[in-house]
Amino acid sequence: MPSVNQINLTPRQLQTLALIESYQKNRCYSITVQELANLLGTSKTTAFGHIAGLKEKDLLTANPGRARSLSLTRKAQRLLKSHQDSFEQAGESIPLLGRVAAGVPIEAIENTEQISLQSEFGSEDTFALKVAGDSMIGDGICDGDTVVCRHSQTAPIGKIVVAIVDNENATVKRFYTENNGVRLESSNPNYEPIYTKNCRIAGIVVGLMRKI
Repeated sequence: MPSVNQINLTPRQLQTLALIESYQKNRCYSITVQELANLLGTSKTTAFGHIAGLKEKDLLTANPGRARSLSLTRKAQRLLKSHQDSFEQAGESIPLLGRVAAGVPIEAIENTEQISLQSEFGSEDTFALKVAGDSMIGDGICDGDTVVCRHSQTAPIGKIVVAIVDNENATVKRFYTENNGVRLESSNPNYEPIYTKNCRIAGIVVGLMRKI
């Protein structure tokens, strides 16, 4: 049986695996074929073709009866780990996953851009999100900035976090617990706090980038 380093994949197949892994890691549920096609910038039929090829190589599994069932096999996970340096450009970049709201929550949109900040902000657990909105201007986070985050499912009280509300909307806010849920606090008095019982922390903000 060939080792993971001996498995021949096209760049598109490798990108497909990386997108499926990234989506699962950051949303905690599987990507649909249509969502995968959108991220790849291709048709649903072509995405199906990539999936079929990866299944043949024992790199993907899926349940035909479920829309969100695409899952990487252990072999695929080892393969992606072995290619990590190429994804991160020799440790000098981190993935830019999409946008996050600094106002009312918006849908988090993933893409495959890279930002060369790995050497500044640390490990493979780091990711970046573009800010849309001005609810965090009191903390120096402005519309159009890019926040650098460390993957975490928990956060100390008062930390600035990226939170997923209602399993689909991402927002950057300060995190506080309440008796019956969570309070996500802005640093702009024009915005009311968000109170929710359905909140998941995706990461803690550890840095900021801004174009001048």
